[in-house]
Amino acid sequence: MARILVIEDNADLADDIKRWLEGEQHKVDCLGDGVRALEYLKEYEYDAIVMDWSMPKLTGIEVLKQFRSTGGVTPVLMLTGRRDITDKEQGFEAGTDDYLTKPFELRELSLRIAALLRRPALPPSDQLTVGGLVLERKTRRVTKNGNEIKLMTKDFAILELLMTYPQKIFSAESLIERIWSDDEASPEVVRKHINRIRTQIDNEGDQSLIRTVHGVGYALQPPSS
Repeated sequence: MARILVIEDNADLADDIKRWLEGEQHKVDCLGDGVRALEYLKEYEYDAIVMDWSMPKLTGIEVLKQFRSTGGVTPVLMLTGRRDITDKEQGFEAGTDDYLTKPFELRELSLRIAALLRRPALPPSDQLTVGGLVLERKTRRVTKNGNEIKLMTKDFAILELLMTYPQKIFSAESLIERIWSDDEASPEVVRKHINRIRTQIDNEGDQSLIRTVHGVGYALQPPSS
């Protein structure tokens, strides 16, 4: 059983989420605006947060930024109807851990929350490092052994996600949902982006940092020490 905070101004959707999660034996608090959410987050501890992007008084992004700036490390699942890559980049930069695009199935919400609950709560970092590969979120700069690598916007977003959760396998469909609008990409497009990233971050003759798990997806594999 986990304690979960749901921040959603659509009362019907919030009630549906609350009933579903309580049916899975979780303890759930529901709030309808960002200001009250920050008050609760100062007073109570939660295992996971489900937060809508568009809310009255304070948006989900504003709440998230304030929460992270005060040291909050609770994993956050952002609910949004936004699909543009720039919006998703804004969310990840603010500190969200995952996205779920509306409309969605409550069963998928459960699966996403379960995945978040399995992750250790770590403070967000502006710099991600795997081997000699370094990604800086704020400056959007990537270097390999000190040499700068120029990545296209979507390639940067893919690499950032993979480096944030090394060894976690992301399916092509999962990457499409996070990085593209549904009508703009296919598994083949994802494969081409992954291959282009590999040509820029891998050393010739070495095993690729991005592992393909056939029939499942892709994962960043840190080099053996």
